[in-house]
Amino acid sequence: MNMKRFAYLFIFIVSLLSALPTFASHIVGGEITYTCGSGGRYTIQVTIYRDCIGGSPQAISEDNPAIIAIYTTNGKLFLVDSINADNANGVAVPANFQNECVNNPPKVCLNRIVFRKTYVLDNTTTGYRVVYQRCCRNASILNIIDPASLGVNYYCIIPPTSSASCNNSAVFKNYPPQIICVNNPLVYDHSATDQDGDSLSYEFCQGYGYYSTRNDGREVPSYSGEPLPYGNGYSYMKPIIGVPPVIINPVTGLITGTPTLQGRFVVTVCCHEWRKGVLINTVTREFQFVVTNCSRAVIADMPQYSDEYNTYIVNCADYTVHFDNLSTKNVRYYWDFGVESLNNDTSDEFSPTYIYPDSGTYIAKLIVNKGSTCADSISRFVKVYPKLEAVFSPPTTVCVGDTVRFKDLSNSTYQVNRWAWNFDDFSPLDTQQNPIHIFTKGGLFNVGFAVANNKGCKDTSFAKILVDPFSPNVGNDTSIVQGETITFNGFSGSNYLWSPSKYLSDPTIANPVGTFLDTGTFIYIVTAKSEQTGCPGRDSMKVHVYSGPSLAMPNAFTPNGDGKNDRFRPIIIGYREILYFRIYNRYGQLMFESKSMDGGWDGTFHGQEQEVGVYYWLLSAKDRYGKEELIKGDVSLLR
Repeated sequence: MNMKRFAYLFIFIVSLLSALPTFASHIVGGEITYTCGSGGRYTIQVTIYRDCIGGSPQAISEDNPAIIAIYTTNGKLFLVDSINADNANGVAVPANFQNECVNNPPKVCLNRIVFRKTYVLDNTTTGYRVVYQRCCRNASILNIIDPASLGVNYYCIIPPTSSASCNNSAVFKNYPPQIICVNNPLVYDHSATDQDGDSLSYEFCQGYGYYSTRNDGREVPSYSGEPLPYGNGYSYMKPIIGVPPVIINPVTGLITGTPTLQGRFVVTVCCHEWRKGVLINTVTREFQFVVTNCSRAVIADMPQYSDEYNTYIVNCADYTVHFDNLSTKNVRYYWDFGVESLNNDTSDEFSPTYIYPDSGTYIAKLIVNKGSTCADSISRFVKVYPKLEAVFSPPTTVCVGDTVRFKDLSNSTYQVNRWAWNFDDFSPLDTQQNPIHIFTKGGLFNVGFAVANNKGCKDTSFAKILVDPFSPNVGNDTSIVQGETITFNGFSGSNYLWSPSKYLSDPTIANPVGTFLDTGTFIYIVTAKSEQTGCPGRDSMKVHVYSGPSLAMPNAFTPNGDGKNDRFRPIIIGYREILYFRIYNRYGQLMFESKSMDGGWDGTFHGQEQEVGVYYWLLSAKDRYGKEELIKGDVSLLR
């Protein structure tokens, strides 16, 4: 170990011996940044924010000096050092809001302390990780679990260095806000600047802490720390509950949303540095938002009717825009409709209407109590791009199974680039401009058509389309005795054709007569057309021809209400009349009697379900020649 690193470690050990354990919660945020000088010199700056109302004065006094560790990014400890503060007492951070404009101004106090020191870092192909950790956090934080036991662990990355070039970290422009008002829109610029001119992007990211063994935060800062354990319903990407949700714009760094729950919430923002399309560095800032009921005296607000960012409306019909006002009433209003070439595009009405001179994107601004101490304002985009009209021509006649071509006939001043068709038949949305669709069943369908153009305009139209469900419907299969005739029953159609034509009097009519001189099963297929639309239909039926009278009786039935084999009844062919059909239990008691070939026994007696078992039946019937026959047997009732 060289003498320089030995000196750093000695200073650190002395700091450990002199520090007394402090059990306190006062850290509310912080970040680490750096600037690069010549000869591998890096000035590292550690900034922490402290609660000077609820924080322990002893803990605050022991923040100085700060202990940092520098690791290579493969986890090897490079040095440990202590840094004295630029100002041992820190400086007060402005509250960032006007107390006189709040009915119940909360008492706040935030103290910022900065530690800055220059180091000579060896050239490396791996880069460095600078780490600071300290105890402790506020115990009242809502979005992480057991916050009182967690310290903070802040870090920054120094990319690989060489003698020819080095990197300067991005630096956040604004202090974190101390107070956020619940159920009020939040707009906070959390962007950064970078003196190297690197491209910057932003996101909510994972925060880190540590579980201290000494509870005073004076240990060697660990390389990575512990990921913050977010509570149920929260995550680093969703640190605050809000409607609309609290989000950060990845390009501008603007944090927006409306918090709906009071409390203290940890938020971590990552600022990524990009050079020639490659991510070279990330700077993080952790801070706590305190969401409280501010009871603001004056609030300027107008709705957002578009799903585009901060846009009041996208008007695609004409140039006239009516402005709705959701602000506090009985105060003064001043509207500027955002036409840069005009000075008279203003109004003092509560809810005005304005006709824009041309298409374009404008920034409309509403100021409530302009010129007063407690003025408030809000601005939203207004996009005027007439016109867009979704139009399509629905087909006049559609048959089941037809290939239907839909055509986009929309009118738009600007290029239409998105389409969506909903055919109302549970099929997926079709995003083609001119789709082809097949309706697989008949009915009345409310077809919807939506379009959007490259200016954000959207429009929708609907048309009811009748798909003819025509079917000849020739009835159920039937059974007859050889030599008998039947009349087929086709209806509600025209242009009938029966196939095959064998045994039929005329295969081209709806109700041909069939005379069957042979036994067997004959399958007939009929095609016809709807009289209203000409849509084709198809049906079939079977004719079972027996050599003589026939009786089929099941040997079991299951009257359990499932719609299958629930009734016991005879299947009779060639008998012209049933004299009686009777069912008895094993004691000879009559359970059921009928003279009909339909219906049958449902397994009950006087409305009571009968027990499982064997029952006996008698059937007396006359055949086609008037001869009486008595047939008997048994059946099993099952459940």
